[in-house]
Amino acid sequence: MEAICLFLVVPCYNEEAVLEDTMAKLTDKLERMMVRGLILPSSRIVFVDDGSKDRTWAMIAGGHEHSELVDGIKLAKNSGHQNAVLAGMLSVMDSCDAVITLDADLQDDIEVLDRFVEEYQKGSQIVYGVRSCRDKDTFFKRASAQSFYRVLGKMGIEIVYNHADYRLMSRRVLHELSNYKEVNLFLRGIVPLLGFQTSQVTYERRERMAGESKYPLKKMLALAMDGITSFSIKPIRLISTMGILLFLTSLIMLIVFLVKDFMGVTVAGWSTIVISIWGIGGLQLLAIGIIGEYIGKIYMEAKGRPRYIVEKYLGSAGAVRL
Repeated sequence: MEAICLFLVVPCYNEEAVLEDTMAKLTDKLERMMVRGLILPSSRIVFVDDGSKDRTWAMIAGGHEHSELVDGIKLAKNSGHQNAVLAGMLSVMDSCDAVITLDADLQDDIEVLDRFVEEYQKGSQIVYGVRSCRDKDTFFKRASAQSFYRVLGKMGIEIVYNHADYRLMSRRVLHELSNYKEVNLFLRGIVPLLGFQTSQVTYERRERMAGESKYPLKKMLALAMDGITSFSIKPIRLISTMGILLFLTSLIMLIVFLVKDFMGVTVAGWSTIVISIWGIGGLQLLAIGIIGEYIGKIYMEAKGRPRYIVEKYLGSAGAVRL
């Protein structure tokens, strides 16, 4: 198989606790892959600083000075994980044959990078890194993750089970991805829409070396909401269905109360009325909130603001502003 030029894109946000070790391990891994003849010496590791407030950028700049394998991209401000990943990929897509994205904490097993490249050499344009199990997760995290995939599936969203953002994409795929201009990014949903030949590489996710997770429950819920509202209108259809059911229920209750009235039976207390008012009021607020979420996304898309701004690029490839 012919060796390829591979770029690793690593988004970073306040990762000073793990960055030195991550640089060393990724550099060593690329060098070993070069010895095997899988990748070319022009391959690089591109760290994307997503507006970090610690020494992350200083460490990236230092790594670039000491190793020709380390490049860096500094975003002008924090733009979010998905935008940081996209900024790295689109900035280097014309300088390599393929890109692999992975997180800076290296919980994703880097020893399977060889298998990603081998799948690409066999013809796959997209290679998904898929977790083989979730035994090391807490019960809550495992249950919430499974619920996340089930809900997205019920909404008709095509997504790879147990896959996050550990994937390989070819240059051709990246050029097609650049045509997707939406501001509300959910790459796990967009990438399957691209088509092309795909394959999977399974691996076991490791414990985080140091520092804190950049995806707490609040961000995970926000990501799930973005995924649902960016790719499905089923929530709005669900509102219509609930409205019809409530209307039919009200007609049934009207008939029941009219019959009781003719029979001389009165309803004691206000419990039924109060419960009905609160129930319908709650459903109305929920419906307004879901509709508002879609309107908010339309508003964000209509403004057409750039998803990110590259402030600095340390490397041989040219930076692209999108």
